Amino acid sequence: MEIKVLESIFGANDALAVENARLFKEKSLFAVNLMASPGAGKTSFILKTAERLKEHYQTAVIEGDVASSVDTETMRAHGIQAVQINTGGACHLEANMVKMAIERLDLDATDLLVIENVGNLVCTADFTLGESARVVILSVPEGDDKPLKYPPIFRDASVLIINKIDAMPIFDFSMERLRDTMQQLNPSATIIPLSCKTEEGFDEWIAWLAERVKGTVGNE
Repeated sequence: MEIKVLESIFGANDALAVENARLFKEKSLFAVNLMASPGAGKTSFILKTAERLKEHYQTAVIEGDVASSVDTETMRAHGIQAVQINTGGACHLEANMVKMAIERLDLDATDLLVIENVGNLVCTADFTLGESARVVILSVPEGDDKPLKYPPIFRDASVLIINKIDAMPIFDFSMERLRDTMQQLNPSATIIPLSCKTEEGFDEWIAWLAERVKGTVGNE
């Protein structure tokens, strides 16, 4: 009986995710489902990304949190269109939440939609939202063993961002071990080490993203 309930939940979510994806395609925007642990640097990463792209592309953000609107207020203070989803205790976003949120955004003025998922590495991986790509951030202080402990979220990622590489000298983080693990889990994932603090490595991320946003916008 429990399995049937779960199948029903996932089936309903997947159907709404297809609707979201269809709308994103109609509006010619690229949607990123951004996932990470709390403290991995998601908000700083989004701000840097929007700043780097703003000359050519407009970014909008959906912020998913259990409570508060701190990150949404930060985005708006930087001139970024943003809307808040408070899950009230749920540890992930679902497609119906995103569907309601995008009704409050001007998608005609959006080229890149970043959906900042609730901070955790477990259940966020189970729910598709209609995204164009899944991007996971792992920060150096969290350790290189996280893909071994939480494989689903890393197995489905299009891009794995290794953030806070400026802290590498003070943590026992092996990029070689991480790449070996990812080669087993998800060899097609693009791995990009960078630092939101120093912006080292950010050019590679922007090049990856801009190519895809350009390809989406160009399909109008």
